[in-house]
Amino acid sequence: MRRVACIDIGTMTARLAVADVEGGRVQRLAKSSTICNLGQDVDRTRMLATDAMKRVFLCCHEYVASAAAAGAEGICCTLTSAARDAGNAAELEEALRSLGLEPEVIPGEVEGALTFLGVAQDFGGKRILVADNGGGSTELACGVLADGMLDLQFVESTNVGCRRITDKFLSAGELPAAADLEAAHEFAAGLFSPAVERGGLRAAVAGAGAGSATAGSAPAGPTSGAPEALVVCGGTVTTLVALDLALAPYDSGRVHLARLSRQKVAELEKKLAGLTVEQRAELPGIQPKRAPVILGGVVAIGELMDQTGFDELIVSESDLLFGLSLAAATALPGADGEKSPVGWKPTMRPVGKVG
Repeated sequence: MRRVACIDIGTMTARLAVADVEGGRVQRLAKSSTICNLGQDVDRTRMLATDAMKRVFLCCHEYVASAAAAGAEGICCTLTSAARDAGNAAELEEALRSLGLEPEVIPGEVEGALTFLGVAQDFGGKRILVADNGGGSTELACGVLADGMLDLQFVESTNVGCRRITDKFLSAGELPAAADLEAAHEFAAGLFSPAVERGGLRAAVAGAGAGSATAGSAPAGPTSGAPEALVVCGGTVTTLVALDLALAPYDSGRVHLARLSRQKVAELEKKLAGLTVEQRAELPGIQPKRAPVILGGVVAIGELMDQTGFDELIVSESDLLFGLSLAAATALPGADGEKSPVGWKPTMRPVGKVG
């Protein structure tokens, strides 16, 4: 059994996983999550803010110490949408190297494949569409995991995320105008619709969802080789379950593999759109730091369901960190002959040498 540590730095959240991997399977995984908001103003400035980079650095300093205390033999570090968009991401990468990490800005396609690998562990033999809805992007991946073999039909990253939609269209502190909310829907639909068409991502069951009323909606109907289920991961969708169930404190056991209907997503959007950020932050089940961007995330998820024709989604917590842990185990010293399930391996560093 190999113990690996993986740090993933997203647009909204920095996360740590410490996992025990054996025989190509994760036997145990412990996660930590911190909202650092690295994507602060990135959509507008195309630069990482100095204070945002500092928040991430301090968070990762703690994560490295935690990984060492947990006895991990190797650690990797990935960055996603915000770092892909920013012209000064190298500054953050240099700072992270001072912690003994080797940060890697991964393409959206790698991010989507790793997420699919993690999510698909619960859906063996079933063709699924996995959506990783983050702060700056949503990765769409469709395929099957059967008998340990990964068959990915389609992977694409779209620039639809809760932070990006919020910055473009939705007020940070006031009730959103109806026109702004409509524009946010049109933006998400306009990016999701072509990806759905290219990937053949419409629901396999005819009539699985009612079409969207917004611009760019795809017609109803099944697609040959289409997914049987829509599985969504990310902070927005897990927060929606927590809000719906008024989970305080958060209970991952009630969130993982929970289901949300399109009607429920619409109801939650209407409720959140009628509240200020301060009022949203007071709702049981939501982290105060996520309150400013949660409405943008709900818009993205609702439009994704409309474009793909699914009336229901399944929530997964077995996300990128799960898949990254499996890939990381194949990159440890002594695992040279092992093949990564997604054809990509992170760069591992010995945890004992991390400062």
